[in-house]
Amino acid sequence: MKWLKKFSSQDLLYIVIFSALGLAIKPIVTPLVHLVSAPLMIPGGSLAGGLYMMWSSLTIAVVNKTGAGFLVGLVQAIVMLSLGFFGNHGAVSLISYTLPGIAAEIVAKFFKDNKTVYAQTWICSSANITGSIVVTILVMRLALIPFLISMVAAAISGIIGGILSHKLFQKLRNYHIL
Repeated sequence: MKWLKKFSSQDLLYIVIFSALGLAIKPIVTPLVHLVSAPLMIPGGSLAGGLYMMWSSLTIAVVNKTGAGFLVGLVQAIVMLSLGFFGNHGAVSLISYTLPGIAAEIVAKFFKDNKTVYAQTWICSSANITGSIVVTILVMRLALIPFLISMVAAAISGIIGGILSHKLFQKLRNYHIL
């Protein structure tokens, strides 16, 4: 728990707020995305995931400390498991929420400035692709072609989420909230 001491109270507040926003947006976005994804036979989570993962990407940009993205995933996993919202993933939720945060952290390390639109799209895409891989392999067990389609959808959704994350970061900074 010593590594948590590097986070200020404000950092932890951002982590919790963005975790909550990521969880709150899920029940709103998921049914809307399923209207498009179901007829196309694309897993909805892969297509909508960029909109959930943008909060992890935004947290990495705002807090700018190693472990922030992981903490977003961990907080979300703990909340989902403690509230009993397993969905059809069950205990795999612990892995499917935390691994994308770890992937986002790893990708963020490759960028000198993780606040750029380029960095944000890579961070968000890597998180979404990682989450999609976990769910596709452990829960859905798709064949190769549907798996690849799911990964392409996850990458596109991650790019969109990264762009939205960057725009949101700019707005928060312009309004002197950050």
